[in-house]
Amino acid sequence: MIDIRRSEDRGHANHGWLDSYHSFSFADYRDPQHVHFGPLRVINEDRIAPGQGFGTHGHRDMEIVTYVLEGALSHRDSMGTGSTIRPGDVQRMSAGTGVQHSEFNASQEDSLHLLQIWVIPKRAGDQPGYEEKRFDAADKRGRLRVVASPDGRDGSVTIHADSTLYAGLFDGDERAELTLDAGRQAYVHVARGTVTVNGEALVAGDAAKITDAQRVTLEKGTGAEVLVFDLGELR
Repeated sequence: MIDIRRSEDRGHANHGWLDSYHSFSFADYRDPQHVHFGPLRVINEDRIAPGQGFGTHGHRDMEIVTYVLEGALSHRDSMGTGSTIRPGDVQRMSAGTGVQHSEFNASQEDSLHLLQIWVIPKRAGDQPGYEEKRFDAADKRGRLRVVASPDGRDGSVTIHADSTLYAGLFDGDERAELTLDAGRQAYVHVARGTVTVNGEALVAGDAAKITDAQRVTLEKGTGAEVLVFDLGELR
């Protein structure tokens, strides 16, 4: 079964310096039909004005993945990590028992466009941690490249949750399939462009929840950048 969520149906908050769309309930956006999907808890599509960002604040017991689409993100945290995240980079921060961090647009001139993703960990109370890997466009062209996984396979970042994240770029005849094991479900988020997912046409910001299916098929893309989550049940 496939359940389509259109871009315009997401929650939306515009704070001037921050223009944010929420795929799941977040902050002042509350929707009991969209709280989480398996362990996937948050996908926020954020556009942040030059020089602006989130001051130091705390998290705990959450796996936080940042995927930059345009611009550069300046990250600082209480673990002593300082980094600038750019398109192609995938950042994972495990909040665990508690971490403080700040996130700012690293440019004083250009806007920043990113996806912030939260995944509920398998267990609470782990030690905080940080990891960052780079995946060039060629790694994702016409295929689904694993970028985050529970076992860190194929050079992906290690996420302490029952979730594997794939990223892909699709144009023209490029096509990819992801086989789902029994009892697994998938969530597809179109970050850019257009693509057909299991026969359904999706545009940027659209998502698909896929259950009771053997595979996820992506094809007929035009400038498409797509994230696909292979998810277990939330326990």
